[in-house]
Parts: sequence; structure tokens; C-alpha cells
Amino acid sequence: METKIYNQKGQEAGTFTLPENIFGLKWNADLVHQVVTSITANTRAGTADTKRRGEVRGGGKKPWKQKGTGQARHGSIRSPIWKGGGVTHGPLSEKNYKKKLNKKMKTKALYTVLSEKLRDGKILFVDQFGMKDIKTKNGAAMVNAFSKIKGFEKLGYKGKKARAFVALPAINEVVSKSMRNLPQIELGLVKDINPVDILSHKYLIMLDPKETVALLAKRGSKKE
Repeated sequence: METKIYNQKGQEAGTFTLPENIFGLKWNADLVHQVVTSITANTRAGTADTKRRGEVRGGGKKPWKQKGTGQARHGSIRSPIWKGGGVTHGPLSEKNYKKKLNKKMKTKALYTVLSEKLRDGKILFVDQFGMKDIKTKNGAAMVNAFSKIKGFEKLGYKGKKARAFVALPAINEVVSKSMRNLPQIELGLVKDINPVDILSHKYLIMLDPKETVALLAKRGSKKE
């Protein structure tokens, strides 16, 4: 399957053939859901902690006598039904939220999400950014140029949440520092990209298609 390649000015610069085994997979909602929940669970801090009735201070004395007061009987102010008492079934810091998945599942989920993103026309392949100086205005001009491409019009909108994830094949200080202050852009490396990164952004911008695809294919190899 062929896709268009654009330059930093948002102009067509040629075509590139994408491998079917990475960008031509059918949608598999069950697999993607399993991998996404695993990734989010593994990033969970797990520091929330509540006190059970045995950990709450005070309450050693019976609040009032069992009978004759006209009130309901109580044995301790540490009871969960009392304000300031223990918490029933609350979160505990000792709980482990980690979920293990094999590499094959994670890789296929990544390829599945990439295939769906490509079918939706939300992946933009760029040959080279070609930045020489670290300037935010250069990054902004490039994003503005990309927003004129059909299907990527909303890329220029500024909001609280980044709209595009820019996947770099290698660390590029000039590109990173020129674009990191743009609110609609989030940067990352191709070798670290995961389904959550792709699904949480409307657009995916991939630099240097040949090298990027080679890195993606390497993630699916048995030697990796």
C-alpha cells in the first residue's frame, strides 16, 4: 500500500510503500482494549491509601452504654459508619496494579492501532523537518503548514490537550526544542511509541518514513 510523503512546507514530496503486516491489519477491539488497560495500569502510581478501622486513632472506649440512651448501640467510633472512622473497601498502597502481557500481543496491538489510524487518514508522513536553528516560531510555521493539508485542518487548533503526536526515529534536539512549547504537539521516539500514545491524539506525524517503518518492523522481530 502506498502513502503520500510531505515536506516541511506541507507539500507533496513523493510516495512510500507501507508494509501490510504493520499498516494493513484488521481492527481488533478486544486485543487493543487488553493492551491499553495493561499499559495504563502499569503506569498507575498506586500510592492512594486509606485507613481501616483497626488503623484509625482513638475509639477504644465504647461511645455510650448499650441500653437506655434511646440511641442506636455502638461499640467504637472507629466504625466505618462514623465520620472519621475507618474506610470500608478503600484503596490500599500495598495493592499491585501491574498487568503482564507478552510482547507479541503488545506489538500486534500497536500495529492494529497504526492500521486503523492510517485508514482514518490521520497519519502524516514527513520526509525531513530540516530545522537548523532552535526556534519555536519555526516549529509553529511547520505545524501551520501541515494544517493546510486535507484531513489535518484541526492540527492548528490550540487547546489544553495536544492534538498530534510527533514520532521521531531518533533524538533530535533541534526539532524537540523547537516544538516542545507548542500546545498542540507532543513528541516521542518511535522505539517507545505505544497504542495509548496513538489513541490519545487525533493525529500522528511520523518523520523519515523509511527509518520509522524499519524501527516499527524491528519491534515485531523475534530478535528484538
